[in-house]
Amino acid sequence: MADNGIKKILVGGGAGYIGSVLVPVLLEDGYDVTVVDFLWFGNHLPKGVKIIQQDLFNLAKEQMEGFDVFIFLAGLSNDPMAEFSPSKNFIHNAALPAYLAYVAKQAGVRRYVYASSCSVYGYTEDNLYDEESPVTCGYPYGISKLQGERGVFQIQDDKFSVIALRQGTISGYSPRMRFDLIVNTMFKTAMTTGKIIINNPSIWRPICDLRDIVSGYVRSVQADLSVNGVFNIAAGNYTVGEVADLVKMQVEKLTGTKIHLEIKNIKDFRNYKVSTEKAEMTLGFRPVFSILDTVAELYEHKSLYGDFENDNFYNIRTFKKIEW
Repeated sequence: MADNGIKKILVGGGAGYIGSVLVPVLLEDGYDVTVVDFLWFGNHLPKGVKIIQQDLFNLAKEQMEGFDVFIFLAGLSNDPMAEFSPSKNFIHNAALPAYLAYVAKQAGVRRYVYASSCSVYGYTEDNLYDEESPVTCGYPYGISKLQGERGVFQIQDDKFSVIALRQGTISGYSPRMRFDLIVNTMFKTAMTTGKIIINNPSIWRPICDLRDIVSGYVRSVQADLSVNGVFNIAAGNYTVGEVADLVKMQVEKLTGTKIHLEIKNIKDFRNYKVSTEKAEMTLGFRPVFSILDTVAELYEHKSLYGDFENDNFYNIRTFKKIEW
């Protein structure tokens, strides 16, 4: 347990892809954890985890009282969801985190950790972007995540610490599984069709294994309460073509089956490389898992997936079914 006095943690959206791995880790580390989630994607948390099933917009100050940290993992999680409903995207990715930060501060919560995204950088040239670099995204998802950041930092002061983690593209196994993430998608198609489709091999993405993303949240919880700010969280920068080569190599090694690459050269206006030096120096964030490790873990859990095309594995499919 950290010596910053943090004991009780409330996780908004904690039953999702990240939370289903993060919450058990926090519990193992000795924290008292409660999850607030509408359970859009079901409940894949260990038995006994305290869950409040409700809309986060209805979370009252009294429900937050007594918690030391609020972790925001909620909202719409990718570009397809944001582009399907831009209005809901801005409500849940921009307004909701700012509102919850306001309520958390009123309730006496001492730290707010916000799940942001490297998508805020938009399209960059061949430069390594740090947290002080300009943000240029013109798409609903990236714009809303940046607005969420600005909303929560507006409330930060010496008694209310705010950390925003700009996450790279996440992949890896979770009990609340997704196959709409770059490495996971390539693994799925390699396993089911024997090929990997590459829309544009030259664009850059910061990639991070889910287990390393979780360590970023743990480091944020453990950091001294004087620590505030935005932090890039990723394991490395790769071209999409390089990612495909690594997934192909590992799947072939694990299955003994030849995997083919199909390159389409579709233009993409999202291209960015990021520096994680600030997170390493300030939070002690040091990723340890490679893309090869991610694929190996996905393969290790292959017996759990069943039908790879199950709608529950794809956020946009589930989102389209939700009654608003």
